[in-house]
Amino acid sequence: AANRHANLLAHELASLNAKRRSLSRRDFLLSACGAASTLLAFNQAHAAAGKTGGWFDLDQRAALDPQIAGSELDKGEFIFDVQGHFVDPTGEWVKKLPPGVKRFTFAPKGKCDFASDPGEMSYLKCLNGDEFIKDVFLDSDTDMMVLSFVPSKSDAEPLTIESADAVRRIVDQMEGSHRLLLHGRVNPNQAGDVERMDELAQRWGVSAWKTYTQWGPDGRGFFLSDDTGLRFIEKARDLGVKNICIHKGFPFGRRSYQHSQCSDIGKVAKLFPDVNFIVYHSGFVPGNSEQAYVEGSNSDGVDTLIRSVRDNELVPNSNVYAELGSTWRFVMRDPDNAAHVIGKLLKYVGEDNVLWGTDSIWYGSPQDQIQAFRTFQISPEFRERFGYPQITPAIRAKVFGLNATKPYGINVADVSKYAQSDNIARQRVAYQDNPQPH
Repeated sequence: AANRHANLLAHELASLNAKRRSLSRRDFLLSACGAASTLLAFNQAHAAAGKTGGWFDLDQRAALDPQIAGSELDKGEFIFDVQGHFVDPTGEWVKKLPPGVKRFTFAPKGKCDFASDPGEMSYLKCLNGDEFIKDVFLDSDTDMMVLSFVPSKSDAEPLTIESADAVRRIVDQMEGSHRLLLHGRVNPNQAGDVERMDELAQRWGVSAWKTYTQWGPDGRGFFLSDDTGLRFIEKARDLGVKNICIHKGFPFGRRSYQHSQCSDIGKVAKLFPDVNFIVYHSGFVPGNSEQAYVEGSNSDGVDTLIRSVRDNELVPNSNVYAELGSTWRFVMRDPDNAAHVIGKLLKYVGEDNVLWGTDSIWYGSPQDQIQAFRTFQISPEFRERFGYPQITPAIRAKVFGLNATKPYGINVADVSKYAQSDNIARQRVAYQDNPQPH
């Protein structure tokens, strides 16, 4: 109800403020004032609903003053998104879908203008590589991204490593800025995947491994701490690629649900202190109301990650990283949920180990998520009651990109130097004269 009220109020204010600025409604909503007006509407609706956990910290004048809106929403942090996706709409995997079955229809992005093109699978064009580059690098402030993978059988991958590398090379050719890194998908409970890791590391130069512990070719998942998981981790160490990204939370259903939780993370992180374990989604479960962490509880969601870290006596800022892809997009609509999720992760996983990710382009451009996080603040009430930190500009900059430079070995100065003048930077400048976001 609070969400519906916020959306209604945001629409009303957009129409009113567009008239005040003598702009069309669309042009107003494309502006920094439009974003500010929307976030301020959410503050108003949340306050009316008695939600006290957090708010979007904006000057009220930002809804109408472009200079104030720009200063608060366009802050120029280095943004390194460690989870991005697209699919190959013409790949062999499409031919292997059972008749009548469609994939990725959950993504709002899958409902763009291309969806009306001829052909049953035309909607997949909304999620292709060209759209990925536009949504991420032109319609948002993202500087770098890690391209990830979805779980699949090896002969039916919606995005093959070859397709992913083709997009990376397109971006890399833009004067060597290296804006895109690659994951190597490994499901160690699938025949041949561990053996294929040599090729992924040596031929394709992957920067990390991506796995889904709740997935398996027979429907059953695995734990990183069982024989299947340990074999995978040891192989990653042998190859010298010591970043392991694990989908945790966002369960695929009740089957193998226990493998979507984080009980194994602390065990393997303690066992392999030289390996970085990057927990995608931080264990968040949609529909689960996040509360303050309580020792000894059996709560689900993000608490399964915190419990695993604490049970294994891992101090904050060790070798466990909490990633925000999709998680932030879900909780940013509810300031209490958002305050608990961000507050708990900063407190228990560490302010140096919370990583920015958006899961785009499932949702189109990540710019709305960026603008919301730029202004979100945990309330003094929640900070005092639960020991959460204030989100300072320094913490925000760490989460947005600086934290991810450690596991991925990125030199921010080098990347920023190239990014300020490469072809994408020039395209952005020209694009801003006539932006056309979806």
